[in-house]
Amino acid sequence: MARKPPKPPKPTAAELDLLRTIWRVGPATVKEIHQVLLKDRPSVTYATVLRLMQVMHAKGLLIRDESQRSHVYAAAHAQDLLRSSLLTELIQKAFSGSGKELVLAALDGHVSRREREEIKQLLRETSND
Repeated sequence: MARKPPKPPKPTAAELDLLRTIWRVGPATVKEIHQVLLKDRPSVTYATVLRLMQVMHAKGLLIRDESQRSHVYAAAHAQDLLRSSLLTELIQKAFSGSGKELVLAALDGHVSRREREEIKQLLRETSND
């Protein structure tokens, strides 16, 4: 029987925000990530980004290539895997394990009209399979 891969560590809100940037940019140095973050948050310091990335590496959220002078960091887990893990935890904790309750809660005020139409189209497509 195949073993399930280990569950990724749970990131804090700040770590998840940084992971979104790394997933979008790809493997990068602290300096490169800092430059990207400065566009939206001019007050973020290099030292803060460095410390957060070091903590994330220690937690297993990032991997680090130390073969170059400037270390290159990358996400240790694919975005889909981490999202799935966080979603499973949310469904268990907040919705007593019911995916249906999660969807109903999301549809109640958290989905735009355009998104509702996209969801309807996806449901139509999958029901025809």
